[in-house]
Amino acid sequence: MKSPRVLLLAVLSIVAAPVFAKRSSNAGPHVIVMVADDLGWKDVGYHGSRIKTPHIDRLATNGVRLSQFYVQPVCTPTRGALLTGRYPIRLGLQCGVVRPWAMHGLPLDEQTLPEGLKKAGYSTAIVGKWHLGHHQPEYLPTRRGFDKQYGHYNGAIDYFTHIRDGGHDWHHDDRRNDDEGYATDLIGEEAVRIIAEHDARDSESSLFLYVPFNAPHSPWQAPEDQIARNPGYKEKRRQVYAAMVTSMDDAIGRILEAAAKHLPEEDTLVFFCSDNGGMNMAGTNGELRGEKGLLYEGGIRVPAIMSWKGKLKPGVVKEPLHIVDLYPTLLGLAGARFEQRKPLDGKNAWPTIAEGKPSPHEFILHNVTPFQGAIRMGDWKLVHNGGVRANANSHDGPEVWELFNIADDPFEKNDLSGEKPEVLSRLRKKLEELKAESAEPHLLPNQAPEGFVVPKVWGQAE
Repeated sequence: MKSPRVLLLAVLSIVAAPVFAKRSSNAGPHVIVMVADDLGWKDVGYHGSRIKTPHIDRLATNGVRLSQFYVQPVCTPTRGALLTGRYPIRLGLQCGVVRPWAMHGLPLDEQTLPEGLKKAGYSTAIVGKWHLGHHQPEYLPTRRGFDKQYGHYNGAIDYFTHIRDGGHDWHHDDRRNDDEGYATDLIGEEAVRIIAEHDARDSESSLFLYVPFNAPHSPWQAPEDQIARNPGYKEKRRQVYAAMVTSMDDAIGRILEAAAKHLPEEDTLVFFCSDNGGMNMAGTNGELRGEKGLLYEGGIRVPAIMSWKGKLKPGVVKEPLHIVDLYPTLLGLAGARFEQRKPLDGKNAWPTIAEGKPSPHEFILHNVTPFQGAIRMGDWKLVHNGGVRANANSHDGPEVWELFNIADDPFEKNDLSGEKPEVLSRLRKKLEELKAESAEPHLLPNQAPEGFVVPKVWGQAE
């Protein structure tokens, strides 16, 4: 028997008017932002993967591929940067993810992207993984600018039971939800429903739909029929991982189909990227050095695409950009006019993406913590303690400084720190300046502290 959610979607598909309702001529575009979780650089078909991703590939063919698009090395910092336009050092989120037992999240005095878009007349929704704090109601998505919420708060939930460490983690409008099914499928279904419902009931406003998938993050789980679609792998883990990517691509295809049906293509911007690099034990970053958790290119340089029919010509943008740039870029396209609470690190990247202008950045901060860091200025990239992972709480090894010319050496094989001392000094000085500006980082144990009791439902008081 079909779930009420699927039945409602079917009804909406029938009753939705085929003619799009008129919005104000000053209204910004509909915006759909989809973020994969731990998808590697070479885990998409258009980068040569054996995993079939036809819907992502079609988006890449029809849109602008951002070939030097940077994010943070792990989940939470990337999400914080996306939703505030500010580097994680400003948020206290520079040292890793929000753990289930964390008593912090995205600071409450930060202005979020959905808050800004709501002021510009948008309806806002998040479908998928939050990962920016759940210990108090004030930190939940519907308190941070989203009109609608569906999905989970923690990372690494069970895809079938929706359990994390014994606690239920599936929610609708920030209340417990018991929908049954594979998480990736449910996320796709709900995103489609919101698009169809917006067309049928709320089409005088523009829609901002944020879809942060948890796929293909561990635990590596997939339906048997999806696993069977991906034969030929020697390792079972990689076969299951491929099935997870295939499932996500299927969901993306359904979302794109719904958008084409219910939102005018010439008035809809779609963006896709991964939140960090892949883990080499399951995915692949190709020849890029490193993986998730590291500040080498394999940990922070990800597949990224922006598509907008009639506004963006298909092609490739090779200029360096960062996920903090989405905040001012999307607000600018929305025509938002309001004062920011705090200075932005992000730059309006629309001239770069749409017109081929140079990157708006003097520098891009990859990250800086008490234990490691990396920064890019022009073609030069400085890496400090590159072997230290993002969730580290300490470092007692030797101090290592490496310098790379990313234009000549994108795979970071040739350390030039000894040959270019003046460049090393210049980048190191800037990194130290930014470190001095950093908010106090939240340093958490990577295991639950003694005495911590898992709630029956994450995000809700007992």
